[in-house]
Amino acid sequence: MIQVQPVIMAGGSGTRLWPLSRAGYPKQFLVLSGNESLFQLAARRLAALAAPDLALAAPCIVGNEEHRFLVLDQLREARLEPSSVLLEPCGRNTAPAMTLAALAALEGGQDPVLVVTPADQTVTRPTAFTVALQQAVRIAADGAIAILGITPDRPETGYGYIRTLEDGTGLAVAQFVEKPDLETAQRYLAEGGYYWNSGMFVLRASVWMQALERFRPDIAAATRAAWAQRQTDAKFVRPGKAEFAAVPAESVDYAVMERCPGTDLPLRMVALDAGWNDLGAWEAVWQVADKDADGNAFVGDALIADSQNTLVHATSRLVGVVGLKDVVVVETADAVLVSDRARSQEVKQIVSRLGAEQRGEHALHRKVHRPWGWYDSIDHGPRHQVKRIMVKPGASLSLQMHHHRAEHWIVVSGTAEIVNGDKTILLTENQSTYIPLGQTHRLANPGKVPLEIIEVQSGSYLGEDDIVRFEDTYGRT
Repeated sequence: MIQVQPVIMAGGSGTRLWPLSRAGYPKQFLVLSGNESLFQLAARRLAALAAPDLALAAPCIVGNEEHRFLVLDQLREARLEPSSVLLEPCGRNTAPAMTLAALAALEGGQDPVLVVTPADQTVTRPTAFTVALQQAVRIAADGAIAILGITPDRPETGYGYIRTLEDGTGLAVAQFVEKPDLETAQRYLAEGGYYWNSGMFVLRASVWMQALERFRPDIAAATRAAWAQRQTDAKFVRPGKAEFAAVPAESVDYAVMERCPGTDLPLRMVALDAGWNDLGAWEAVWQVADKDADGNAFVGDALIADSQNTLVHATSRLVGVVGLKDVVVVETADAVLVSDRARSQEVKQIVSRLGAEQRGEHALHRKVHRPWGWYDSIDHGPRHQVKRIMVKPGASLSLQMHHHRAEHWIVVSGTAEIVNGDKTILLTENQSTYIPLGQTHRLANPGKVPLEIIEVQSGSYLGEDDIVRFEDTYGRT
């Protein structure tokens, strides 16, 4: 029986899908079609790997500390449980992330086959995906490194390529090739033997550590040091913060995979023809979307007239377009993107400017998810702000106070338990209360249905950093 440990890399920021993807709610947690997020779909695909000769463990998630409750909430919605959630205190690229997963897998004295996949890919033929991954697991069980290579269907310039050689027992990896220009990509397709690099790797945990220690002993040693200082809180495992920040940032490909050809490390490739796409930019979203007779695709409330090969993604209002060709239009409650479809990867220039100017649209949506629920800033002015707030059943905000603002709360639905100074009260639908400036307070939902309130803030400063926490269920004091 082969022990299999699925690993989902969920730490990316997805800046090229702005404005839908933000640092605080990146693309892997978005529902781009259907009713499940990319992360949920990835977890569900890996759960299908079980076979009579494969003992499948619950998935190990490697993600960002800031997204820890998104991970748990979305797995809970999908009725899936993780074996552990490894939380990176800062982004150090995929090689250190994969090393954390390998160290966790080796902890119990086992040496499972790791099936490592990004959280932000799509597959339209899941059965073909399962068969290819099971084949890769069986190859890796014998000590080889197996890579999933995507059978190309067009001369794509946005992906790296893998050049393979048939050696009588399958496909050996001969070379990794950087993203080519169009002429080179066309030649790759004509010659054959070239595949897109999917970023999915299958290998034993010990094989990864041996390869990393051979090629990048600095990354191996630094990640081990961070792992040695880890702290565990239920499903959450946090490597040492200072130690992890000192780990060199490097990708799996650069750190190990591209160094393997020509060595004694067996590097094999399994061809994957399963309708794969990594959704790296809005162009890729258009590629996989359902389209009308004119090549137009849309999500949400959109009206399209006299347009061709255009993508419209509307989230909060009606969007109408006329006379467009090869264009992307993405609307959210606080930002709109209009781009030439072929240049949609360049949206990262806008994201960089937003970050440099410290604008909120860089990191957060108007609707901000929190471990206890969410809030939506529906109006604001120089001395006021209005929010809709939803609190999950059984959840509570921190016990807190503000130096510069007072708050009025009106219950729209559900039941609110409110600490207001030295008093605790229960409010139901259509009832309200007032929180004076400087008053210690807390909002909780003691009921079994979501609590929704309207909050009106007034004062001289309304920033989210005007908060002093005294007690917090989520460790934010």
